[in-house]
Parts: sequence; C-alpha cells; structure tokens
Amino acid sequence: MKVIIIEDEIHAAEKLQRQLEGLDNDIQILAKIESVRSAISWLNEHKADLIFLDIHLGDSTSFKIFEEVEIKTPIIFTTAYDQYAIDAFKLNSIDYLLKPVDQKELGKAIEKFENIYLPNAGIDYSRIAELLQNKSPKYQKRFMVYSGDKIKTIEKDEVAYFLAEGKYCYLHSFGNQQYLIDFTLDKLDKVLNPDEFFRINRQFLINIKSISQMHSYPKGRVKIDLNPSNKKDAIVSIERASQFKKWLNK
Repeated sequence: MKVIIIEDEIHAAEKLQRQLEGLDNDIQILAKIESVRSAISWLNEHKADLIFLDIHLGDSTSFKIFEEVEIKTPIIFTTAYDQYAIDAFKLNSIDYLLKPVDQKELGKAIEKFENIYLPNAGIDYSRIAELLQNKSPKYQKRFMVYSGDKIKTIEKDEVAYFLAEGKYCYLHSFGNQQYLIDFTLDKLDKVLNPDEFFRINRQFLINIKSISQMHSYPKGRVKIDLNPSNKKDAIVSIERASQFKKWLNK
C-alpha cells in the first residue's frame, strides 16, 4: 500500500508514519507533505493508494487542494475538529481520525480501507468545506458540578482549566475552587470553543485567559504558569506544541 501524509506538524507526521509502519510492513510512505502548494504539485505528478490529510495546513485549508486537483484516491482526514465537523464527515461518508491519532483507531481505518473502501469519486469536498466554514457550532455554556452533597452550575467564562487525575476530571475556577465533573477531557475537547480552550497534554485542558506566563522547554515544548496555579506542571506535549503555537497566534 502506497501512502502519502499531508500534515504540517512535523512531529504528528513522523508519529503517523511510525504508527503506519508498525501496523503493516507492506505500507510504503511515498511522501510527507507540509503545505497545500506542495500537495498540489505532488498530486499533479504522482499517485498513491491512500491519503492521510490534515484539514489545516500552514498556507491554507486542505480543501484548496481539491480546487486544483481532481482526486479519486481514498482519503482519511486527520482532524482536531469538534463534533460538528465530525458529523459533516460522517454525513458525507468520509473516514476521519481525531488527533492525536490513536493506534487502534488507525488500525480500524486501515482495515476499513483494505476491505470496503471505495474510491472517493462521488465525494463533494467543496460542500464539506462550505459546511465547516458557514455553520456555527454549539459549544458548552455552563457545567454542572458537585460541591460536597450540593450541586451547582459554573459558567464557562469562570473556568480556568480542567485537570484529569486518574478516573476523575476536575474543573478549576478562576476563583481557585476545584469541582468534580461528569466529563472526560476527550469529551470536553469536543464541546468547548477551540478559540478559548486548548488541551495541552493528557491531563490539562486550559482556558487561554488562565495563562499567566510561558517558558521555553526542552524538545520544542512550552511550560505554562497557570492562574490560579496548580501543583502539577502544565507542560505542552511534544505532539501538541506546534498546534498550541498556532492557537496562540489566531
């Protein structure tokens, strides 16, 4: 199977390559491409059996590729989008993987491709791009929390960050209060406005307003001083560092 990876986050592309090669020795990575312009150039001259495609690339959205090149190769999107965008993919029968890519989910996607995937000749990518750009998703506005034997609600704007510890997830407010909530970070990542909240690693999902200071950290990572502070270090993971820096620059 000849595969190309179109992804502008170097660490994410390299990790996906390792995951694919770990699944099957017969998978050949023909190219790792970082931009829309380079993807258009490559696809005009070469062919692959399967394309892994990130939605947001450094120079534009990947849907720009379809305006220049007719693509009939099956595509698996890799996306950090929320549930709304995922629904758009499902509606149009497109396969997708949420970032960071899970090895088991990757295996299922490859198995689906090998057994039942049909060429994407009938997919209207322009329609999907339109759906993603024009419809406003609905984000969580408030959270029900537990305080002893009492239940109360916390408005979204009062949330500084969320912290996962073992099987539990806690909401930390700007008032320096901690509450247990019935959410996982995976679920929160889908229901919060991505312009305001970002998941920096497996434990922390933070509000941009909770950032007090930031410091350079080894291997391209970022260490964050949170407000209110927490005894656990808030360090942006290697896999999320590039995406985090883009988030800061929006």
